[in-house]
Amino acid sequence: MTDHSSFNAAFDKYAHDYDTALSRGLSVSGEDKTYFARGRVAWLARCLRQLQEQPKSVLEYGCGTGSALPFLFDLIGVDFIIGIDRSSRSLDVAKRTRGSERIEFLLVDQYLPSGQIDLAFCNGVFHHIPLNERGAAVEYVHRSLRPGGLFAMWENNPWNPGARYVMSRIPFDRGAITLSSVETRRLLRAGGFEILRTDFLFIFPRMLSWLRGLEPLVSRLPLGAQYQVLCRKA
Repeated sequence: MTDHSSFNAAFDKYAHDYDTALSRGLSVSGEDKTYFARGRVAWLARCLRQLQEQPKSVLEYGCGTGSALPFLFDLIGVDFIIGIDRSSRSLDVAKRTRGSERIEFLLVDQYLPSGQIDLAFCNGVFHHIPLNERGAAVEYVHRSLRPGGLFAMWENNPWNPGARYVMSRIPFDRGAITLSSVETRRLLRAGGFEILRTDFLFIFPRMLSWLRGLEPLVSRLPLGAQYQVLCRKA
């Protein structure tokens, strides 16, 4: 099995002040992590409605301290979530702050993919995974999903100067190897996924929030600070 000890240690180190470190970077946008966490899931919910999909079970790959969990329940209406991560201390924080009978928290090595999950969700994880291990991570998600299951993969857009600047201000993001949307689609196709759509979000900072209503109109252009690739297991 691959040794992820350095990866685990890095995020264990920041588990209890993760929000502080993240806020240091995001503050330049005028928003906090909740704005972005809600925005990602709200956009995914919009995509699911267009596809007439109503997932009931979710695997959050790299759930960290659990920021997305309440929005997955409230905005998508799922019944049960499995949150997995490689950082045991991050999971401890998630259990303490987000614990529920509707959520199961597990280390990655504790979860056995069984082809039963409706939807996998992942935000900002793959740029932390070593290049030679990303294919295996995609395959892990693929094995977790039922036939026809969906995978919503969010990543930071390296073509957006603001995204690069924010990452430079966050200690655990410095030195991470980003993925362009082209690279992400290639990775997912190689892992057996059918690409459904790619959307770019978070173009305008708070000082230009009056322009945010335009974002859905230009979401296919590679402008936003983050992007979602939504794909399906054949």
